[in-house]
Amino acid sequence: MANDDPQLKDVNFNVIWRPFQLNAAAPKGKGVNKMEMYLEKFGKSRMDTMLPQMQETGLKEGINFSYGGYTGNTFDSHRLIWKAKEVGGIDLQDKVVESLFKAYFEEEKSMGDLSVLIDCANRVEGMMDDVSVKEFLEESNNGKNETLKELEEYRRVYGVSGVPFFIFNEKYSLSGAQPPDEILSVFKKLV
Repeated sequence: MANDDPQLKDVNFNVIWRPFQLNAAAPKGKGVNKMEMYLEKFGKSRMDTMLPQMQETGLKEGINFSYGGYTGNTFDSHRLIWKAKEVGGIDLQDKVVESLFKAYFEEEKSMGDLSVLIDCANRVEGMMDDVSVKEFLEESNNGKNETLKELEEYRRVYGVSGVPFFIFNEKYSLSGAQPPDEILSVFKKLV
């Protein structure tokens, strides 16, 4: 996001990823066909305009959106994101999220598949080794209560009911995809 506004020249910010499940009832494992789910949710007419627009926007940002594959229950991916922050702070958390996004949006992999989550964690330097990630995801409840608590807290306090959802200094919030100018306007309110 290009910014030439002198008022925002020295603005620094951190991104902290919080959990949200679009479909908490989604099955674990491979899940359901992504295109079939989108068609059911949005309808063919909307899909015919939405997907090309998203692909065009993504290409401008270096993202090669691909809509095949499956979508499963994302709860364990949120536990992994929580764990990344515990292991290495928000920088490591951000790298793990980028790895997960690449797997889901570009590589057509399901976030409900534990082997995919392990692969995503292994791509990120500084995350746990393969055995530790596998043990964390398959054999422990580590991060479960913390993730559930955050899901409920952000739903209750901020009314989060979809993604993306942006919270700025716990003072302002924006729901849904936003143009850069809208996000900049919130930064201006904060400086």
